[in-house]
Amino acid sequence: MPVITIAISTMSTEKKAELVNALTVKASEVTQIPAEKFTVLINEMPRENIGVGGRLLSELMK
Repeated sequence: MPVITIAISTMSTEKKAELVNALTVKASEVTQIPAEKFTVLINEMPRENIGVGGRLLSELMK
C-alpha cells in the first residue's frame, strides 16, 4: 500500500479533500498503481509553527 504524506499549514476540509484527490490521481497515473491502493496522510501545522527564510509563516502571511 503506497502512502503519500504531506505537511502543510491548516486548511479547510474541502481543500483537504481536493488535495487528497489530486495527489491520489496523479500518483496513480505516474506509478500505474490503482488509486484505491493509496493512503494520503495530511500533517497540519499551524502557520506559527512553520519558518520560511528565518521568519514565521504567520508573519509572512499578514
